[in-house]
Amino acid sequence: MLIDSVTLLVKAGDGGNGSSSLLHNGLTFKGGPDGGDGGNGGNIYLQGSTNINDLREFRFKKKIVAQDGTAGGRQKLFGKNAPHLTLLVPLGTSIIDTARKKNYEITDTKRLLLVAKGGKGGRGNTAFKSATNQTPEYAEYGKKGEEKKLLLELRLIAEIGLIGLPNAGKSSILSALTNANPKIADYPFTTLEPNIGMMENHPIADIPGLIEGAAQGRGLGARFLKHIEKTRILIHCIELTDNTILERYATVRQEFERFNKALLEKSEIILLTKTDLASEKTIKKYKLLFEKRGKQMLTCSLYDQKSIDALHVELNMLIENI
Repeated sequence: MLIDSVTLLVKAGDGGNGSSSLLHNGLTFKGGPDGGDGGNGGNIYLQGSTNINDLREFRFKKKIVAQDGTAGGRQKLFGKNAPHLTLLVPLGTSIIDTARKKNYEITDTKRLLLVAKGGKGGRGNTAFKSATNQTPEYAEYGKKGEEKKLLLELRLIAEIGLIGLPNAGKSSILSALTNANPKIADYPFTTLEPNIGMMENHPIADIPGLIEGAAQGRGLGARFLKHIEKTRILIHCIELTDNTILERYATVRQEFERFNKALLEKSEIILLTKTDLASEKTIKKYKLLFEKRGKQMLTCSLYDQKSIDALHVELNMLIENI
């Protein structure tokens, strides 16, 4: 199950308390201050990952707490700084700081995003020694680490999105073009979550669940329409075994318009699938109808490797020219 939205409470580590200590040994009963500073609390960072399932970790783990800094000690012993904590989230994850109304996005795997800063360690009494106060007997408490409530929402980053009504062959095409192994069966809603595969260096996403009314919450589409927003090219898969091909195409376009009209402006290829089950006359009929509408047309069958190879070549050319 793909987890694409979680609410997370993050708590950075508190700073360690400073030490209030006076030198006391075999030679000195009550010497000057020798309390050390406390260590800093651990920060919490987010870092991008190519694993789209990394939000699963937070499905039941709703609070993340970093370690506190160690308290300072006598003999000017400084407390140890706590280690920082880095959480992996999928590329395309949007992070909303609910209290501050700030929004961030994870777009690469290298940069770290600081989401909660650890508290600074308190100063020991050694730091407060002065000409007028030679033996201060007080020290600072460590500062509290930041605590934030974050909303993490995933929008998949894929160059190509395979779209269409259920049972249009999207998962089979993804499997033929990439290294992905989605569940494939001859009934609607086999795919219950997006799948991503790599065609060379280009990620392709199979977006499930689009039906009439998806933008209003019917079926699975309301949950997954947002994943289409970041794709560069849409491959609209329509099976040729259906007699309502134009109506099926119009249904998906209407849902795009209701959800986000910008989706209608994306580069689109109409891919008529399952051509092995249709006559040449039917194939030519619908190719002509879509071409008259100014749409780029391709056809394919999983049983015709030439058509899969042609699709592969066409997609690479489109990516290079966008």
